[in-house]
Amino acid sequence: MIEPQQLNRGNIMAVDDNPANLKLLEGMLRQQGYQVRSFPRGRLALASAAENPPELILLDINMPEMTGYEVCERLKANEKLSRIPVIFLSALGEAADKMKAFQSGGVDYITKPFQFDEVQARVETHIKLQRAQQAEHDLLEKTLSGAVRALTELVHLTAPTLALRSEAIRSIVAHITQRMAIAESWQFELAATLSLIGCITLPDEIFEKAYGCQDLSEEEDRMFRAHPGNGAHLLSNIPRLEAVAEMIRGQQMSKGNGSARGAAELGARMLEIAVELDRRMFRGMPFIAALQQLSTMPDRFDRPMLEALGDYETPKVASEIEQAWVHELRVSMIMAEDVLTKDGKMTIVRKGATLTETLIERISNFRKLRGVQEPIRVRLLQKANADESPLLV
Repeated sequence: MIEPQQLNRGNIMAVDDNPANLKLLEGMLRQQGYQVRSFPRGRLALASAAENPPELILLDINMPEMTGYEVCERLKANEKLSRIPVIFLSALGEAADKMKAFQSGGVDYITKPFQFDEVQARVETHIKLQRAQQAEHDLLEKTLSGAVRALTELVHLTAPTLALRSEAIRSIVAHITQRMAIAESWQFELAATLSLIGCITLPDEIFEKAYGCQDLSEEEDRMFRAHPGNGAHLLSNIPRLEAVAEMIRGQQMSKGNGSARGAAELGARMLEIAVELDRRMFRGMPFIAALQQLSTMPDRFDRPMLEALGDYETPKVASEIEQAWVHELRVSMIMAEDVLTKDGKMTIVRKGATLTETLIERISNFRKLRGVQEPIRVRLLQKANADESPLLV
């Protein structure tokens, strides 16, 4: 009789071409409260794992079509499945066999014939480890997400023009990663979102002059060119953002069509293309014209990335200006004017800012304490055709 607390102790996959072994293993594990899926072939197991990843895999080595080593290597090569622990169960008992199992990505090795108590103990141990690691991973993801959200909120609050340009850059990079099926696209999109964060140290007028390629003094040019290094420095101490920081640092120094050396260089190339396209659109150039201009410089810009943008559609701000009361404000609305206190003495949110939940809360709090001049003039985001240039706020 299974105690209630033993139910759903873990989701396990067993892979073995011997039906008797599978039946025995599955029955024993189910009796202990584990959910078990059994497969006689590695290909079937891989397909099922891709649809519904288990918490742990018990894997035989000698199987037809695909060995256990090959199954494990494919699991570890798949970003979605690479964290699943694999315990090998095999009659092969030589040290070389065990070494090969660990080299292919296994976490443990049990020699057949096995004692079920041993199997149960190791399964329980590795599931506990997996859950602990997953909990730590989830916590880190939330911490990272929170840190990034705080940075982007800061940019939206203090530099709305900068935030708008960053979102345009992110949209271009997201399209490239999707069309080129680039793995771990999150880090490239994050690098794009934060690509201009180093410009937060610049006065607005200097940023707009530099970004629009207007004449700059020597000191102004030096200040603008320092922004990638400043942005990378801001991110360098955040765990897991090391590659993102290097993408941002290298966005003015990518190597065109040379062979990529890792995610940082690949990301730097994307950022350079996205930023140069957006700088041209910032000056009023249609997207297609900007893309054609970059395409005439194949030694500087990555041609496959440019080709991936052939069907890109630029987000734009709607030409209509609407009026909204504070309670009607929604995330993604763009301020068409400064939001002022009722007496007009303080700017709460600046023109051009894209509303976030934090900014809406800020406006609501000021309304309660000091009043707000309303209704407020806002714009809404919509899609535009690729041959249209974005409306500048």
